Amino acid sequence: MASKKPEKRVGEPFPEFDLESTDGERYSLALLNGSWAVLYFYPRDGTTGCTAQSCAFRDKHPVFVELGVKVLGISSNSIKSHQQFVSSNQLPFTLLSDKGGVLRKALGIRKTLWFIPGRVTFVVDPAGIIRKVINSQFSFSRHAEYAADFIKSSITESVE
Repeated sequence: MASKKPEKRVGEPFPEFDLESTDGERYSLALLNGSWAVLYFYPRDGTTGCTAQSCAFRDKHPVFVELGVKVLGISSNSIKSHQQFVSSNQLPFTLLSDKGGVLRKALGIRKTLWFIPGRVTFVVDPAGIIRKVINSQFSFSRHAEYAADFIKSSITESVE
């Protein structure tokens, strides 16, 4: 039996990608270079946990903007579904459509209970290196808080 690709870890480069977005642009790793980024993966638009997670990122968004951090939400839903999700929850950031879970697979994100796409957040530094991985299927709202706190402390440490 072939072993599954392990999840990307802290210190590894974030993989290259090319995904369609809710703002009509295509996003790639090159667009993120030079600034901190938070890429959060969630199972599905409109579900209770995914809405809570996305709204937590919405509510923390002013903190991310102040720190110069790009926030991107990613699931395999269509752009049309994402646009409705953005509109109904007033999300101030872009969502990306990972059709077929290509980026999810490249990152080695595992499913929960063998069928629910994993809920994982990656904090990526300006050089494209993963600096923090937050992996919790059930702590929906904590991903945004943990990511913001980590980036704040990382920026503070680099200034001192």
